[in-house]
Amino acid sequence: MIRLLLADDHAIVRAGLRALLEHEHDIEVVGEAATADAAVALCATTPVDLVLMDLRFGAGTSGVDATRNLRSLPNPPHVLVVTNYDTDADILDAVAAGAAGYLLKDTPPPELLAAVRAASAGDSVLSPAVASKLMTRVRRPATSLSPREIQVLTLVAAGRSNREIGKELFLSETTVKSHLVHIFGKLGVKSRTSAIARARELGTIPR
Repeated sequence: MIRLLLADDHAIVRAGLRALLEHEHDIEVVGEAATADAAVALCATTPVDLVLMDLRFGAGTSGVDATRNLRSLPNPPHVLVVTNYDTDADILDAVAAGAAGYLLKDTPPPELLAAVRAASAGDSVLSPAVASKLMTRVRRPATSLSPREIQVLTLVAAGRSNREIGKELFLSETTVKSHLVHIFGKLGVKSRTSAIARARELGTIPR
């Protein structure tokens, strides 16, 4: 029996997932969480095999941070991200945090059920759209930003200065500037504003 937790800040999404999953003979929905912190707290006291995790919960802890915290528990559950967001930054951050899989919310029910069973066993699962984006990165490595470059550009888009970015990522200002030079070159742009616009157009950072 797969013991499953639903973590999403929208009650209607949790209700829809529960309605789909609770009829399966090998899946038991043992709880729901409307915040990322609540998901971590529940898993710290309740045996859970798999968490279906949204990425964004409004204010507070993100799904990525919750995934990292869940995977650091003594008996960590596997985490399957189920979200609307499919930028490179979101995908890479979730995978780096320890997520076993990444699905979009428009995934057909049969694929979701198959992914739940696979992820609960520790297998890697990606929706076709997400897999396609990652394959594009592999096929075009010269124009794909590295995870660190994505972090830097995401902070640029948030209005951070080079000094602030360096402080947050524990980098020197010179290193931040070097990353920006590489970013500009890969994206074929000459300014921070153009880099942000181009990266958003490509789906590399959130809009």
